[in-house]
Amino acid sequence: MNPKFIIFLVFVLAVSCATKKEVLYMQDAMTNGSGAVNYESSAIQPNDILKITVESMAPEAALPYNKNSTQGVLPQNIQILQLDGYLVSLENTIEFPVLGEISTSGLTTDQLREVIKNKLISEGHLVNPTVNVRLINAKVTVLGEVNQPGTYTFTEQNITILQALGYAGDLTINGKRDDILITREVDGIRKITHIDLTSTSFMDGEFYFIKPNDVIVVNPNDPRVKNAGFIGNIGTVLTIASLALSVTILLTR
Repeated sequence: MNPKFIIFLVFVLAVSCATKKEVLYMQDAMTNGSGAVNYESSAIQPNDILKITVESMAPEAALPYNKNSTQGVLPQNIQILQLDGYLVSLENTIEFPVLGEISTSGLTTDQLREVIKNKLISEGHLVNPTVNVRLINAKVTVLGEVNQPGTYTFTEQNITILQALGYAGDLTINGKRDDILITREVDGIRKITHIDLTSTSFMDGEFYFIKPNDVIVVNPNDPRVKNAGFIGNIGTVLTIASLALSVTILLTR
């Protein structure tokens, strides 16, 4: 085989391969394998949909404080539940039965629950009511070099960036693990940060836990970028190499 072709093939294979350092997650886990987990509740944002239920010792007394369509009906899916929820306005308010307009500005779901409960008691509506507030349209968008990019809904109060990437089927072998982008909007302010998944240090940062409406972008790593501008993928390389070998054998017979 032509020596020049061999050199060319070695070069192509070299630029097409990701190194171990680029692929492995949390490479310092052996030295930084433990630490405290700080759970944090997210503030309610405009366009959030809340499920709010009020209960009391006398069930009939709580009926006026619940949406009629929820009484005695078990929603069959999350979409029906969302249609029956309370949509937070752009002014950070909800319109609650009997109590009227309630501000959600700067409040978490737990804090809003206490606000509603206190109003029910202090204004003489109910005695010792039970109030539940839950966000039911939390979502995260994952784009780029993942196996299943898209927007995913979640009902847990706290999910991590690793769980969010798990929803998207994990990074492809071409994903840039040391420079994950996260875009977050809170109270009208946009923040963009870079996360290095090859180190455990991201677990101690504010972006370890995903907040509703976060956008995660996984950019391609250097071998993938070089591939895109040179030869499509390793399969293409092997096909070309096979054809070249066949032609060489035929010509040298």
